[in-house]
Amino acid sequence: MTSGSTGGEDGAAGELASLRVETGRVQRAPQTDDDASPIDMYRLSCLGIVVGVVTGIGAVAFRGLIGFVHNAFFLGRFSASYNASEFTPTSVWGAFVILVPVVGGLVVTWLVCTFAPEAKGHGVPEVMDAIYFKRGVIRPVVAIVKSLASAFAIGTGAAVGREGPIIQIGSALGSTLGQAVRMTAGQRITLVAAGAGAGIAATFNTPIGGVLFATELMMPEISVNTFLPVALATGTATFVGRLFFGSAPAFLVPAQLGAIPDRPGSVLTLLLYAVLGIVTGTGAAMLTHGLHVAEDIFERIPGRYARHALGMLLVGVTIYLLMRFAGHYYVEGVGYATIQALLYGQLGGGLFLITLALCKTLATSISLGSGSSGGVFSPSLFIGAALGAAFAASVQTVLPAAPVSAPAFAMVGMGAMVGGGTGAAMTAVAMIFEMTRDYDIVLPMIIAVAVSLATRRLLCRESIYTLKLVRRGHVIPNALHANMFLVQNAAQVMETDVLVQDAEVLFRDILGNLDGPPFRHVVVTRSGRIDGVLRINTGLRRAISHDHPSVTLGALAQRNFIVVAPGEAAFDVISKLRQKHATMAVVVTRPEEEGAMEVVGVIAKEHIADAVASSIRIFPENRRGTERSLRSGKQHGDSHASTRAEAHAGKEGQHETQR
Repeated sequence: MTSGSTGGEDGAAGELASLRVETGRVQRAPQTDDDASPIDMYRLSCLGIVVGVVTGIGAVAFRGLIGFVHNAFFLGRFSASYNASEFTPTSVWGAFVILVPVVGGLVVTWLVCTFAPEAKGHGVPEVMDAIYFKRGVIRPVVAIVKSLASAFAIGTGAAVGREGPIIQIGSALGSTLGQAVRMTAGQRITLVAAGAGAGIAATFNTPIGGVLFATELMMPEISVNTFLPVALATGTATFVGRLFFGSAPAFLVPAQLGAIPDRPGSVLTLLLYAVLGIVTGTGAAMLTHGLHVAEDIFERIPGRYARHALGMLLVGVTIYLLMRFAGHYYVEGVGYATIQALLYGQLGGGLFLITLALCKTLATSISLGSGSSGGVFSPSLFIGAALGAAFAASVQTVLPAAPVSAPAFAMVGMGAMVGGGTGAAMTAVAMIFEMTRDYDIVLPMIIAVAVSLATRRLLCRESIYTLKLVRRGHVIPNALHANMFLVQNAAQVMETDVLVQDAEVLFRDILGNLDGPPFRHVVVTRSGRIDGVLRINTGLRRAISHDHPSVTLGALAQRNFIVVAPGEAAFDVISKLRQKHATMAVVVTRPEEEGAMEVVGVIAKEHIADAVASSIRIFPENRRGTERSLRSGKQHGDSHASTRAEAHAGKEGQHETQR
């Protein structure tokens, strides 16, 4: 890449003037946390433990707060004792239970609009946005507001989960600690990811799933330095949770599920699990699109309070009708009671189960689309379990002899729905195993999750977490791979067509040399030492020929350069350029011996950009996916700009991160 001329003698002369860089007068950039010295791995690991302890305690307090709100608004009593795996008794308010979600929704709207707009929604996209676009900075107030808003939302019947809020709460705590202790932005991001993993581990008693969740969805870099704090935070949070709630799995399952019968029919069963993957992948795409369709519809309603009150009124009507005609509220809150009943095979009838899945999809979409605060992980578990059990019932109707188990298909459906919707396939497999402690379910789970993820990506490229960010124009990398640029050295990046000349040589005297090989840089020496670097372009040549026929190379040379060796890592060259506020690196042999050094090349910004682009081309399918996401985000932004401007009024506003 060569700088072009703007045309005209004045422009050329201005370009010449801009090349005169005076040493000692480089303006320093404002100090940021990039200038902070990284803390050692052991201190960061200790901070990870602190994040785990605080997040674990926060998860316990959050569950207690949900129980208190739920008992007060549904049952009219003041108590924090609440088992989400048991169905809620009929409310003391009778038909007026329809208004309970409305009251909770008004409280949620007031909290979100007054104190923390980022507490709206299901939490995980906001954490991912903070990691990739806000240098891991999350306001401390978010942890408090998210706790209160989500507790009121879930406790009063909104069809949302508690895992998204505790993930955002844990991440906010990690970010707050990372801001209080001076460290680099990358280390603060590690603590944010640690808080996210700790949150999901404490919520479901799944330490392995928590680590994988942070690894698959949150961490831009995986190394010993980043993995260790996350693992310690996740394990610590799980331990704290078990101190209060015990070590029992999140869901109890029958002793013999019969996931894979020990006979030739098991092959047919595995094929049926693959078909279930198609069903749940379709359901995941429907939920993903449904959330954002509902958001677009409700954004057309003027007034935040009015739109959320209307949405929660619809949810209230839904749960009342289910109680009136089916005997339970079913879709209210996290829905664990319904999931537990499905795993025990206590709910039957394919049509009824499909109705439950559709009701939960609509209720969750309306709750979050109208402005509620809560997660989508638990609703995904609910919908997946209902679809799995409904699929098993349908197969038994068509093929009575087919070796299927409704509880087993419900369990696999849970993992397939979560893996397909979130894109975290390994997390889904590990978490369902941890939540049920049934090892036999792993093989069919892997098959169903893989098929579900492929189906959802075919129908909806973005996950339930990333689509919200794409609509903002914030595209998250959809793959995690090694940055091949990091293994390159200066010799692989540099430009070798370099002319070396003495500082007293006139510029016009080297014009003949420039007509041969395409020299774009001249390294200027004085008394055997490098004195500066001169970039050659059309504008400079025109300026010299018109206005400065006798100017020397030494007068033109830029002196904000550094000297590096050919074997030096390209990434280290970038760091030195930034630290020295230099624009060019001169590559020399034996840089420690000034009299014996030989110039072999130069490295400018365009050379670094070309090297980075070349490393990305190794994985072209990931680049194309990101480009499609960028285009779709831009198109959505153009068509919904005015709507989003009103919807996100008052919200706070890029850290370049590797993934």
